[in-house]
Amino acid sequence: MTDLTDLTDPADPADPTDPTAATGPDRPELQKAIEEFVDAGFAGIQMRVHDERGEWVGSAGVRELGGSAEPSTDGHFWAGSVAKPFTATAVLQLVAEERLGLDAPVADHLPELGLDRRITVRMLLGHTSGLFNYTGEYGEDGTLAPGIPATGKDWVDNRLRTYGPRELIALALSEPARFEPGTDFSYSNTNYTLAGLLIERIAGRSYAEEVHHRILRPLGLRGTVLGGSDAGLPEPHAHGYYRYQDGDAWKVADVSRQNPSLLFAAGDAMTTTRDLHTFFSALNVGELLPAPLLAEMRTPHGELGYGLGVFVQDLGPDHGGTVYHHNGGAPGGYGALMYSTPDGAKTLTAGLTTGDAPTDPARSFPAALDALVKQVFTPARPRT
Repeated sequence: MTDLTDLTDPADPADPTDPTAATGPDRPELQKAIEEFVDAGFAGIQMRVHDERGEWVGSAGVRELGGSAEPSTDGHFWAGSVAKPFTATAVLQLVAEERLGLDAPVADHLPELGLDRRITVRMLLGHTSGLFNYTGEYGEDGTLAPGIPATGKDWVDNRLRTYGPRELIALALSEPARFEPGTDFSYSNTNYTLAGLLIERIAGRSYAEEVHHRILRPLGLRGTVLGGSDAGLPEPHAHGYYRYQDGDAWKVADVSRQNPSLLFAAGDAMTTTRDLHTFFSALNVGELLPAPLLAEMRTPHGELGYGLGVFVQDLGPDHGGTVYHHNGGAPGGYGALMYSTPDGAKTLTAGLTTGDAPTDPARSFPAALDALVKQVFTPARPRT
């Protein structure tokens, strides 16, 4: 894993490990909103909000089952698919430099893979290639076509294994495509692992080095690593747990250690709420991409409103209008939230951990998330 001290920005005076760091104004409504996640069955949550009232950070739940300490508000966590906007940004920077065409065939740059020549760079970033998702696909009838072990006991037993990106792609290409390129939408990790390989081919160095060079170092993101295979989270961090069935018995495993290479360039992010705020605010304010390509990234398509690496959501005029987001979940134990207004001035970033709740917290997650997002982004009513 990249040495986190290598990402230090000497111009940034904040110490992300300082327990005395200010938490900003008292916001009991935000504290109540994150406690709803614990009530829904999550073990813990840490959240950071930036808005017109300044910065607020808070946490709820526990750092470790059996303990009483809350998660650190500057803790590290596995952030899963939050990696995708980082990857998309690096690809679009190459497009801006005219080293890559957004509508060019991917096969022109990775001919050895035998890809359908109709698949373009845009289709990878927008999930319209039709390629099989190497972590498994659910059919319309609800049956699962399995891929690399990413759930259940198989994942728990293999979670420290290192996977190579070409191994992942080979599995995906061994399965039939879901549809003709460009004719539909299907969220697939395969698209972004291919995008990571594309970055490596064009840039001539590893995905991890290129994202570090283009995004992490310029923004001073010293708590973020992408493209690694180190299974350990730096301190401080909360423990994440995974409940799974082993024969007739249900078991709970501490999965704080897990190898992120399973989701190369698609979900291999380790980060903090501070870094996610810095990245997503910079992206949306226009620091990382020229305006025409940022507009391409943020143009929604299909019923899910996916652009090129971000989701576009309309909260309605009463709740703040348009927000951009990309949340993430590691295969087990961890999740992440990342939201921003179009101008980057208001952001919500969070890390979550699951525990040993007998009921799946994902069932209550949508309602808790909707309430939280509306709580943060609904404009404050003027006092009369």
